[in-house]
Amino acid sequence: MAVFVIEQGCMTLVGGFEIKLIFSDGRESEIAEISEAEKQLKKSKAIAIRVSGELKDLDSIKGLDPQASIEIITFDSKEGKEIYRHSTSHIMAHAVKELFSEAKLAIGPATDEGFYYDFDIDRPFTPVDIDAIEKKMAEIIKKNNQFTCKIISRKGAIELFKRMGEKYKVELLEEIADEEVSLYEEGGFVDLCRGPHLPLAGRISAFKLLSIAGAYWRGDEKKKMLQRIYGTAFTDERDLKDYLNFLEEVKKRDHRRLGKELDLFSISEDIGPGLILWHPNGAIIRKTIEDFWRNEHYKGDYKILYSPHIAKLNLWQRSGHWDFYRENMYSPMEIEGIEYELKPMNCPFHVSVYKSSLRSYRELPIRYAELGTVYRYERSGVLHGLLRVRGFTQDDAHIFCREDQIEDEILRVLDFTLFILRTFGFENYDIYLSTRPEKYVGSPENWERATNALKGALDMKGLAYEIDPGEGVFYGPKIDIKVKDSLGRPWQCSTIQVDFNNPERFDITYRGSDGKEHRIIMIHRALMGSLERFFGILIEHYAGAFPLWLAPVQIGILTIAERHADYASEFADRLKAEGIRVETNVENEKIGHKIRKATIRKVPYLVIIGDKEVSEQKVTVRKRNGENIGPFTEAEFLNMIKEEINLRRCEYK
Repeated sequence: MAVFVIEQGCMTLVGGFEIKLIFSDGRESEIAEISEAEKQLKKSKAIAIRVSGELKDLDSIKGLDPQASIEIITFDSKEGKEIYRHSTSHIMAHAVKELFSEAKLAIGPATDEGFYYDFDIDRPFTPVDIDAIEKKMAEIIKKNNQFTCKIISRKGAIELFKRMGEKYKVELLEEIADEEVSLYEEGGFVDLCRGPHLPLAGRISAFKLLSIAGAYWRGDEKKKMLQRIYGTAFTDERDLKDYLNFLEEVKKRDHRRLGKELDLFSISEDIGPGLILWHPNGAIIRKTIEDFWRNEHYKGDYKILYSPHIAKLNLWQRSGHWDFYRENMYSPMEIEGIEYELKPMNCPFHVSVYKSSLRSYRELPIRYAELGTVYRYERSGVLHGLLRVRGFTQDDAHIFCREDQIEDEILRVLDFTLFILRTFGFENYDIYLSTRPEKYVGSPENWERATNALKGALDMKGLAYEIDPGEGVFYGPKIDIKVKDSLGRPWQCSTIQVDFNNPERFDITYRGSDGKEHRIIMIHRALMGSLERFFGILIEHYAGAFPLWLAPVQIGILTIAERHADYASEFADRLKAEGIRVETNVENEKIGHKIRKATIRKVPYLVIIGDKEVSEQKVTVRKRNGENIGPFTEAEFLNMIKEEINLRRCEYK
């Protein structure tokens, strides 16, 4: 008997000839024919199946091996969403070819939130074109054509796409090593694809084309600029509507738009893409973050360092970065006949500080921390405001310790990391343990020891985590923490890495209690990641309405009439003397207009001063959400503000 177990979207066959379906609610159904199993698959809303770990089209069940292991793939799973959306991308390409036969097809993968397809066409797509493509897609979907997989020789596929004039498909095929490739046909439209796809085009029930963008072929700015159409797809119109509403909220929070509106930062073409200019409002927030960061590191027994922005090339050759990270580094510069390199990392500098004197086991652990600016090559096409830049400042630290201290140090770093993240208002996060990649240095034994140390610390803290296979850095495994913002979006920020490699490469040791030299263990860690990226995340998390302790202007003082200006200025001076960031508006404008301007700038508290406030020496206060509070004496208001700043309340308002 073959037994299928269907539970939470998965079905497993365990052997025999008669099929027994067991549903998650306890119902059972014994089936003797494969046709009945197909009906049950349809009822389960299957999109595809996984056979012995390999994703396959639904019709693959017709050739089912009774001893195979089968899983149902539904839209609720990650793979199901990818298949559903990739199938929708296929339909979009079909529609484009019907409307614009001259368009050449490039690639059209699914993404985390939808799909895109790149096209080579002489004229730019317009919003009118997008509407027409959507309508044509709906027509194609209504025909409910079958997606059919055809396996042909690679040579035959090259000849086919040459006849079709699809040069990008030919280029892809010429780089494939396999002798056979798969094509998918739907309604007469043929595309190169590994699959699987939906069984029928009519299964696509809710989709929307979202935007048009330029994209270099294969991400290379030296190659032709193509046109990329982005879209998304769901199985339910309500889910699609919710997602579109979510995108509108994302637009409102876009850190690039808010950065300009709130005068926080800018990027100048005269200076270069990916290089950030911090304006006074952004700079004061950055200073506040840095002051907090340094103070907490001093409390945590870290020693603060500063290091140069360049170093001799052979330093990066010795560290391994030149061999394993060269594509992210800039071309060397020559100084007096010696090649120097802009630093992509701070670690070799910290190693040099450690090695500047002999170290005893009694000194360990030694914790070095630096807000170090580094430079990494990013293609212009992937640069994105503060989130993807070419020059950024890492909140970097390196811990030099004995092997018996590793787990305790990782536990300390985990506590420190979560404290920092929570202080900035991030209570939700996902944790990943990233293991050895394909390209790595060091011995497998050292990798296993390092991975076990990270795993042991996570287990000891009782923190839930997922294994992320092969995503460690070249010199060691790591813990990655992805915070979730107020919209539930994950952002990679914190990382903790155990490194057995650099201690070997740089011959880093300490003198033990036995008087002998022993190899040091090195832990790399960043809590916020890059200040630029973290700041961009903060902007979007709070929609620019920063909590009081971070706000560039904490108090706005607004006068009702010119005669109130002196009292407003005197009160502002008293607040500034207490370290409060204050801005006054004593212009001859209506109070409503002043309030609107300050509200647009998202100032947390507005102090309104009129005749009553001057005569009573009290202040009326309006919060940025429109709530009026007070009146307060000056002392009462100052105490309230200082208490909130000191508590660093970061809950989203």
